Amino acid sequence: MAEAAEVQEAFEGTAPAPACRWFRHVAVLLSGVLLFVGLTQLPAAPAAHADSPGTRTVDVSVDTLTPVAPKQDDTLTVSGTVTNSGKSTVTGAHVGLRVGSQISTRSDIDDLADRTPFSPGTDGSEVGGNHSQKIDALAPGVSRDFTLTLPVKDLALGKDGVYQLGITLSGQTSGQPYERVLGIQRTLLPWQPSGTDGKKTQLTFLWPLISATHLTARTESDQQQTPVFPNDDLAAELAPGGRLQQLVALGKGLPITWVIDPDLLATVEAMTKSYRIAGPDDQNTPGRGQAVAKQWLNQLQEAVTNRQVVALPFGDPDLASLAHKGKDVSGALSHLQSATELASTTVDTILGVKPRTDFAWPAEGAVDSSIVDVATSAGAHNVIARSDSLRESGGSPYAPTAARQIGGGNTAVVADARLSTAFQGEMIRGNDSSLAVQRFLAQSLMVNKQTPENERSIVVAPQRMPTSSQAQAMATALKGLSDGRWTQPLDLGDAAKAQPDPAANQQVPGGGSYPDSLRAQELSTEAFEAIQRTQSTLDSFKVILTAQDRVVTPFGSAIMREMSTSWRGNPKGAAEFRDAVQSYLDQLTRQVHLINKSDATLSGRSATIPVTVQNGLLQGVQGLRLVLTSSQPNRLKIDASQPVEVAGGRQQSVKFETRANANGPVQVTARLYADDGQPYGEPMTFTVHVTSITPMVLLVIAGGVLLLVLAGLRIYIQRKRAAARRAAGGGPDDEDGGDSGDDGGPGDGRPEQPGDPASESGARDGDPSGSGEKVER
Repeated sequence: MAEAAEVQEAFEGTAPAPACRWFRHVAVLLSGVLLFVGLTQLPAAPAAHADSPGTRTVDVSVDTLTPVAPKQDDTLTVSGTVTNSGKSTVTGAHVGLRVGSQISTRSDIDDLADRTPFSPGTDGSEVGGNHSQKIDALAPGVSRDFTLTLPVKDLALGKDGVYQLGITLSGQTSGQPYERVLGIQRTLLPWQPSGTDGKKTQLTFLWPLISATHLTARTESDQQQTPVFPNDDLAAELAPGGRLQQLVALGKGLPITWVIDPDLLATVEAMTKSYRIAGPDDQNTPGRGQAVAKQWLNQLQEAVTNRQVVALPFGDPDLASLAHKGKDVSGALSHLQSATELASTTVDTILGVKPRTDFAWPAEGAVDSSIVDVATSAGAHNVIARSDSLRESGGSPYAPTAARQIGGGNTAVVADARLSTAFQGEMIRGNDSSLAVQRFLAQSLMVNKQTPENERSIVVAPQRMPTSSQAQAMATALKGLSDGRWTQPLDLGDAAKAQPDPAANQQVPGGGSYPDSLRAQELSTEAFEAIQRTQSTLDSFKVILTAQDRVVTPFGSAIMREMSTSWRGNPKGAAEFRDAVQSYLDQLTRQVHLINKSDATLSGRSATIPVTVQNGLLQGVQGLRLVLTSSQPNRLKIDASQPVEVAGGRQQSVKFETRANANGPVQVTARLYADDGQPYGEPMTFTVHVTSITPMVLLVIAGGVLLLVLAGLRIYIQRKRAAARRAAGGGPDDEDGGDSGDDGGPGDGRPEQPGDPASESGARDGDPSGSGEKVER
């Protein structure tokens, strides 16, 4: 009314008189309309009390609901917490149950979570019979626990189906002193008091036992190759209460199909022995998880007894990344075949179980034609997809049997999307876990009620790495179905052989339908190129080893881990892992190398040049050839290559014969080559200084030698003559060894000549050197 008056006054002050009267009539009319509309929006009486703001005053949390799928004679128990999130104290409050109308479609179950305001028409009236619980005054921010217990028959449920169950807190505040609903939490109650009249749904539940990558290729430099872990985080997951320990403990006895990454088994098996944790500056410390690793493997062996085990390819390679990015990198797809072969032997060796290896599981069950081609290329003729990827035509809500024939002898096992995603989220709060369990059970019952006369096979493929709380919710839901209500368990292998529904979609979508959010998480082409560089380095390295398994096994496994699905959303971690593997492999290859050589001088026409090869590995190397190449063969010619075999931790000196033709420096390059002709390691260069002897020098040396011979002959003759004179009784000159008739000697006062006895040692030292001379490094 005030707004209408303001409009009228404004127009009266600015318009001519006739126009003013017309506008006054319009303003009065608008005022009447606004008044009528406002009155119709007021509540008829305070008893309704269905205002939206009031409904949000108190938060109601349902932490437990047991039994999760009650029967006629059961007693229902609902417990939880109420918390005052408003600004006024709540008084005169109580918690009660309300049974809403029966839910008719699976979409209605999805919509239930989006409804927040209380609605008497859909939320129903409170269950009578004194089945409520009074709540003391609830100050702002204060919480109170509640527990409601009542016979299921008091809920007055009708025919089989899914019912909405509301838990409400009713009370009053100082601002609105009358009782009304201040908070509500809705959940679902699947209701089947007796056995189903139709056929039961065959339910296959996959129980994934997968973890992130915990082991690289690094080992200690000992004979046992003690593995070195980046950290000891896996021990915490295996310990009591840890994620992996909970998965095994909860899965034992449940009607499930185990889906295992063999890499996890191999990693845990390595922990059962001595292992180390990487530290700074290679100061590794002992791992402390041997006991929990042994205990976990023993528990797992018991849990999988008489259960079907599906082994993913070793390392759980990202099939979508391989299909979209890896196929363009030569050799990348070959790893999938190796990973599949290794999966079977790993599971069989560690668990003593022969696994199924003919199933492929792309991330999130999202498939396109290229993913199917890659997944089936290694022998996995069954692809686990999801119904939000392989959709039904026309958006039909009907859930057909999971198995679909997609051509080429391949089968798509299409998991139900609603059931498979029911346990996603943190689920740290009991309310979230309880709602997930009830939602799963309700959806499974709704599937059964779609066509109860038809027996269908439904598959549930939850998230790859469930948390402990998620696993607990999954186990609770399966236990709720374990009494054979509307489902019966079925192994994945049998689900893949089920007769497909004729009308089910069997057309695999094209590449354009793959979700952008998932594509953004894939490994890049550059990542696969880096993986192949590591593989090429390994291929070049292994051919020279006498014990190839010591290197091929740990690095081959590490390369498979580089393609793991667990790297999705963690490109930095994936790159660091790849770099660490390549760096360690390079470090090992450099252990076999040429020792640097200093320059050498060649002072003859021929000589032997030694080059030393160092092997720092524990094992021997073979299949190498050392080649020396002269930069100027016309000046210095070097013999052909020499074979190299060096024992572990040793070095070998390889000698090369050389021939000099001219003086001057010559650069020589030494390099190792494998038997296939590929160069190994880095080349090593040094300089040989050639100082060849000329013919004139040889003549001078020959003349000198001749003079020495003649001098020696002269001395010999002199001594013979002196001896003859002494024998004949010679003169005084004979006493001092002289001879008055000689040219000179020690006694005649002349200088010594080169032929004197004192020069004999010099004559012996003047022998010519041999034809060859060893050149020092």
